[in-house]
Order: sequence, then structure tokens, then C-alpha cells
Amino acid sequence: MNDSIRAMLAVGTLVALGATAGSLYFSLGLGLTPCDLCWYQRILMYPLVVVLGVAAVEDRGGVWKTVLPLSLGGAALAGYHTYLQITPGATCTVGGPCTSIQYPMLDGLLTIPRLSLVAFVLLTLLSIVVGWYNKPSDNMWVA
Repeated sequence: MNDSIRAMLAVGTLVALGATAGSLYFSLGLGLTPCDLCWYQRILMYPLVVVLGVAAVEDRGGVWKTVLPLSLGGAALAGYHTYLQITPGATCTVGGPCTSIQYPMLDGLLTIPRLSLVAFVLLTLLSIVVGWYNKPSDNMWVA
């Protein structure tokens, strides 16, 4: 396999690892209680560390087919979570204090859901690029 694909998988592993470590730091290190949407985002992010890590070690570019649904789902959840936080009077339909901002950074520009959104978007883009370069034929979307 192409070394650039392996490098992209390694970068994806680092992104997922950073997001996982960051979420654990916010909850265990700072004592912040994750809301329901945060838990769902974690459920989609945490396995990506192992999935991408193993794929990078074993040279498996086809892993984009596993990563893409997880990262798109996570991006959708993080996007919805961000929407809830920036929309006055929004009510979380999932449950929990999803509209509260527990740890604003950079004068509120960065919040925990926005950091999650950035990580999921990066992983989505990386998986699309890996899928593009790993295509066995002219049309990568055909199974």
C-alpha cells in the first residue's frame, strides 16, 4: 500500500486519540459531567482510535468504509450539539444539559462540542481521501 495512505491513517489515529484523551480529561481531570449527546459522540469516537490504529499498522486502506459512517454520525451529532448551544432557547431533544456550555475556550469560540465537530470533520475528510487513494477501480463507491 501507499505510504501516504498509511501516514493518513496514522494522522487519523492521532486525531481520534487526541479527541478521546481530551474528552477523558474534561470528565475525569476537570470533573465535568458529560451530557447525553457527549456520551453518544464518545461512543462513535473511542473505537476509531483502535480501528484507525490497527489499520495504520496493518496497512488496511479499506478501513475508510468503517471510519466514514462513524465519523459522519459523530459529525452530525456534534453539529446538532453545537447548534443547540448557539441557538437561544433551544431545547435538547435527547435529554441532559446539552445546551449548557461547561468549559468555553478562546472567549467562547471553542466549546467541547465544537472541538468534537472539528475532530469528526477531520476524520471524515481523511477517510474520504483514503478511500479515494485506495480505490481498486475508477469508481471507488461501487462495492
